[in-house]
Amino acid sequence: FDWPLFWTFLRPQLLALSAAVVLALGAALLNVRIPVLLGQLVNVVARCARGHVPTYLREVRRPALRLLAVYCLQGLLTFGYIALLARVGEQVAGSMRKALFSALLRQEVAFFDATRTGQLVTRLTADIQEFKSSFKLAISQGLRSGTQSAGCFVSLYLLSPKLTGLLLVALPALVGAGAVIGAFLRSLSRQAQEQVAKATVVADEALGNVRTVRAFAMEEQQAGLFSAEVDCAGRLSEQLGLGIAAFQGLSNLALNGIVLGTIFVGGSLMAGDELSPGDLMSFLVASQTVQRSLANISILMGQVVRGLSAGARVFELLRLEPPVPLQGGVSIPAHSLLGRICFHHVSFSYPTRPGYPVLQDFSLTLPPCQTVAIVGPSGGGKSTVAALLERFYEPTAGTITLDGHDIASLDPSWLRGQVIGFISQEPVLFGTTIMENIRFGKPGASDAEVYEAARLANADGFIRSFPEGYDTIVGERGTALSGGQKQRIAIARALLKDPAVLILDEATSALDAQAERAVQEALDRAAAGRTVLLIAHRLSTIRGAHLIAVLAHGRVAEAGTHEELVRRGGVYAELIRQQ
Repeated sequence: FDWPLFWTFLRPQLLALSAAVVLALGAALLNVRIPVLLGQLVNVVARCARGHVPTYLREVRRPALRLLAVYCLQGLLTFGYIALLARVGEQVAGSMRKALFSALLRQEVAFFDATRTGQLVTRLTADIQEFKSSFKLAISQGLRSGTQSAGCFVSLYLLSPKLTGLLLVALPALVGAGAVIGAFLRSLSRQAQEQVAKATVVADEALGNVRTVRAFAMEEQQAGLFSAEVDCAGRLSEQLGLGIAAFQGLSNLALNGIVLGTIFVGGSLMAGDELSPGDLMSFLVASQTVQRSLANISILMGQVVRGLSAGARVFELLRLEPPVPLQGGVSIPAHSLLGRICFHHVSFSYPTRPGYPVLQDFSLTLPPCQTVAIVGPSGGGKSTVAALLERFYEPTAGTITLDGHDIASLDPSWLRGQVIGFISQEPVLFGTTIMENIRFGKPGASDAEVYEAARLANADGFIRSFPEGYDTIVGERGTALSGGQKQRIAIARALLKDPAVLILDEATSALDAQAERAVQEALDRAAAGRTVLLIAHRLSTIRGAHLIAVLAHGRVAEAGTHEELVRRGGVYAELIRQQ
């Protein structure tokens, strides 16, 4: 657990936290005082019961009002520290969530290749929630229970050393047994929660891929799988319920036994005038306060351990520093930016597969304002070339330059945000309006700029045909739109920032003929005056490229225009014959 890092989140809330601690201590000390005041009140009642009725109201008024005042003050202090702790907990948890989300967004793409998204979402939500709950409990329950236990033990000893000795014999054994049973129940609870999580994963996959489930008529199979997981979780929860019921029953039996024993021994002490009725009442209340406090501390220890573990997982991610920062480096002035890209003897292996080279001694030049296409078999590294140009990954050998500048020395934020536009085979849209999806390419763009980008992308017509126009909600990942419509919105998003370099990664391969024509027309319009890296399976889409590079075994096997490569009769000509 990283205490210094936690301190950076806690420090801004130190004043409110200090006030909460003071109020919690005050409430705990008042709780220690309550048994004594109750004893005084009982003594007055006992005296009046022996024939002093005329003076009852006069004598009982002062201890009763004093006890009422303590109750009111305790309630006020309890409200104060719980309210303050709620504020501190939410502020700290909110700051941790924001910091963690920002830290995750800064990580390199290789980090997301190796880490499941579900795990990251759990860190953002469940782990921070667990840590927040433990933190609040440690301050409120831990501080209060510890103070009450210590204070009440002092009161017990002052009231009756003999009864206190009897309590010290019985109480540790009961608390120890409770801790063992509690640990077993917590283990059972974790198993039940993990089983519920398994059922949730099944439901999440089935509902998230409902089109595939429907396409294969697997509704009953998925429902059966989910039912089996839920039934298993139900059995574990039932066992947990039985365990809790047994624990509560035994706890009540033990506590009531202590009360009975205290009354029995206390009665004998009263008979010998060693203890007054009020003192016996005070002892009973104080001893039960100690029992509750020690039980709370026992339960709290397990909660704190889980909270510290959850916090440690969060801080582990917060400490991660990406090898390539999002910002930092030089940028080329816009007036001198040409868009000439050169790959010099580049080699690369994915971090998740270090022993499997994807590119080996790859060299290629993209002249300014020309279209260069890369073709080759699936899995040959075509999309990897685009990913390296975007600096999603760093080459294991060789360099990539933009107008003679190594892109490793350029500001990644400037490179991705202003220089390179990227359009993939499966464009990802956000679940908001069409206007906001296009504006994602340039957050400060005006509505007029968005309309112009949509017109260039051949999208303005179909967007305006919707009842809500540009305010149409596209659904999660753009499910409310067709493939061609999503692709044209993605083109508009890329064009909005007016990039000098445009990467088209198989942008039309998943479309039907009619949609492909509309998208291809938009792409041709988008490519004008820009350096274009075109990656395609369909060779018909690259015939007009200024240069075609055939990628095989991680390097350029041959390069030239369409006509030159066909005449050469090499790998490209063979690909043409196969299609």
